[in-house]
Amino acid sequence: MKKRALLLKTGRSCGFLRARPWLVFVGLAAVWVWAGLLGGCYDSPYQQGRDAYFDYCANCHMENGTGLEQLIPPLRGADYVRDSVHRLPCIIRHGMTGKIVVNGVEYEGEMPGVKELTDFEITNLINYINTAWGNDFPTVTYDMVKKELEKCP
Repeated sequence: MKKRALLLKTGRSCGFLRARPWLVFVGLAAVWVWAGLLGGCYDSPYQQGRDAYFDYCANCHMENGTGLEQLIPPLRGADYVRDSVHRLPCIIRHGMTGKIVVNGVEYEGEMPGVKELTDFEITNLINYINTAWGNDFPTVTYDMVKKELEKCP
């Protein structure tokens, strides 16, 4: 009985793989796992912003951006976020106090700043908020955020 052999372009038999078909399976499985791990790194274009949101913002503004009743304003669908994009870098870095009107509802309280975030992280955070939960607000650039941060009071 003639045995089948996998021939390489050189014309030589690849008896090693023929004798170990499990090795091909293991190799393909390893490639599949590796591709899956790499693919998971890029599930969100603003992954760093998402991570910052969950680390610094979600406790108050909630995981879904809806805020907390009459105490903490929403970010999801918020006209203030949409219309005040130039103020957001300073608010994130230095916080804010006083009255704010979001979607026709007045809020008064204090939001602490997050001074340890870099300019890049603030950019990604704003872009995450502007594109999360159905928000379809314009994204910002690093240069725009840096410029606004230089103007902060």
